[in-house]
Amino acid sequence: MAMGIPARIFATLLRISPGRTRNWLWKWWYQRLAKAHNRSDFRFMNYGFIDDKGPELDDEDEAYRLFIQLYHQNIRDVDLSNKDVLEVGSGRGGGASWIAKYAEPRSLLAVDFSKSAVELANKWYASQKNLSFKEENAEALTMSDSSFDIVYNVESSHCYGNMGKFVNEVYRVLKPGGFFCWTDFRDKPTIKSVNSFFEEAKLEIISKKDITKEVLMALDEINDDKAKAIGEKVPRTMRKSFETFAGVEGTPVYEAFKAGTLHYYRYLLKKPE
Repeated sequence: MAMGIPARIFATLLRISPGRTRNWLWKWWYQRLAKAHNRSDFRFMNYGFIDDKGPELDDEDEAYRLFIQLYHQNIRDVDLSNKDVLEVGSGRGGGASWIAKYAEPRSLLAVDFSKSAVELANKWYASQKNLSFKEENAEALTMSDSSFDIVYNVESSHCYGNMGKFVNEVYRVLKPGGFFCWTDFRDKPTIKSVNSFFEEAKLEIISKKDITKEVLMALDEINDDKAKAIGEKVPRTMRKSFETFAGVEGTPVYEAFKAGTLHYYRYLLKKPE
């Protein structure tokens, strides 16, 4: 890494650190990521999803199909049209931009704890009138109670220091009857804790699915292109870190998916009326 910490040591620090320290480490990494790679064609940070029910895309979005399909599978069972929507963990904003255009919410507020990523997204997507980006802490959102019809969160919550606080914040800002669309990866013991947080927050689980197979297929399909792009566009000192972060073949997350010790999940939850 340009930061002077090899990727595997960084991963170990994340695993053994307490919640608040882990949250700080992720924030630090994302800030460096945004500053080190501000190319406008790097707008998605997720692993992708193979989907035979994928949406129709404009020509400008087709190159990002697998990444967009991960967002689509997360929100496709709810109607966002003319709704007030919140994305927590918006990264570089590509998913929020596509959803704001495709699903036509009345408003989509996309928040992230990386100031650099938020600044990039606000610059890139300034022309989309129903979309805005803001720096926020997922565990202590500043929005009012019962503010949003739908909250969604894609491949972000594994970075949070306290998942329980995040889930409670989602419940707080959702309107009664509102939906929470969540997708991320966990090992089997940890997903049990996630289920407990949902139950304790009184969020009703409408559906849940293990989508590891589809995510791994997407990683395989784009592996060579992703590795090539990292080799061409990322400074040499940061390439191993980018490969690890991107789930390139041979990296710890990829191999854990292959071994079945790490799983990718998709949940649809609802706040009671």
